[in-house]
Amino acid sequence: MLARIRRLLSQFFSKSRTINNEPLNKVSLIVIILIDIFILINVFTGLDDISRWHISPTQTYPCYSEWQNYQTKTTKDKDYEIVRLSLLDNTNNQLSLQRNYQQAEVGHLGKVSQTCLQYADYKDKINNPEKQQIIKIIDQKQSQISTLEQTNRTIRTQYDSTLLEKIAGQGREQSINQVGAEKAKQALEQNNRQISRRKAEISTLKNELLSKPESVSFITFLQDQNQFSSVEKGYKQASFWYPSIQLAFQSLFLLPLILVALLVHKFTQRRRYGLISLISWHLLVIFFIPLILKIFEFLQVGVIFQFLFDIVSALFGGLLFLINYVYILLIPLIGFGIIQFFQKFVFNAKVQAANRFQKSHCVNCAKTIRHHDSYCPHCGYYQHVECQNCHNLTYKHLSYCKHCGTSQDSSNL
Repeated sequence: MLARIRRLLSQFFSKSRTINNEPLNKVSLIVIILIDIFILINVFTGLDDISRWHISPTQTYPCYSEWQNYQTKTTKDKDYEIVRLSLLDNTNNQLSLQRNYQQAEVGHLGKVSQTCLQYADYKDKINNPEKQQIIKIIDQKQSQISTLEQTNRTIRTQYDSTLLEKIAGQGREQSINQVGAEKAKQALEQNNRQISRRKAEISTLKNELLSKPESVSFITFLQDQNQFSSVEKGYKQASFWYPSIQLAFQSLFLLPLILVALLVHKFTQRRRYGLISLISWHLLVIFFIPLILKIFEFLQVGVIFQFLFDIVSALFGGLLFLINYVYILLIPLIGFGIIQFFQKFVFNAKVQAANRFQKSHCVNCAKTIRHHDSYCPHCGYYQHVECQNCHNLTYKHLSYCKHCGTSQDSSNL
């Protein structure tokens, strides 16, 4: 196994830095590497762009997160908070919220959920100058309450100091505190009355805001469990399939590039166009790198991961770390299969030798030689091997003797 991997790596690196079996000079190698880096950057940029071609689950169901927060909240003012958020969302935006949601469809595949568009329509109806003015008044009164509460805290903090000043007989004009000790209680009571009054005013304004027909319709829509359940189900389903959709589009981007690079490489190898063959080989490797990375990324979040996650959850409950054990066992098997494939079909010496002998090419350097040449005049490689059965010379690396048809032992090839 290790010997095969070493031989595979040796063939890979040899093919990556030679032209017609001749080593590449350092300057040319640097140029090739710079070209590789530039192309790799552009490939990843293209992959990022095409992965966002289909709108994401968040763009398909833009109302889900906000709606879910509303459903899970248990605070008394959650209706007011969601209505207030509706008034703040589009303050500085000329487009309606519904139009903002639909902007995600422009230049992309996929459609925004109709329920979320209906949700945005309700919010747009709430958002008008009258209700914004109510929010502004509430904010002002809330700011006044905060100021009064801060004043009360200051008075309480300074009370001991003012009391000592009074005992010491220090004049009020010499004090650094806001309120004298004799007036502290009176100031606190007055501030508390103002705070209570403003809180009551805020409560009235909130009720007024929530009693508006648009607010009532919106809250009724939010409390419709059937509507929320359909959005939640759609969002989870979209989140489940989205990694698979991304991988499909990324593969759609890479596979034509890989196919073109492979065809060019095969053609230039046959025609002995060394430099083009080398560049096409590098391109082939560069296009495979992101594909392999994206496949491994998909295995961590995609349909396969979810499938394994469900199985492990069903069998072992919370022992989800067992998924990592599955990957530790699975990935080496996949890697072994890939190595076997390349060893058997891509870098198979017997397949290459058969093609080269049929075209009267050297079995080693693939340059054209005459049919009766035993040694290659280009690289000096000996083309034949002695048959173990009839002891006549037969073609090297081929499976059977051309004289007696006996299978050739691989150790002598």
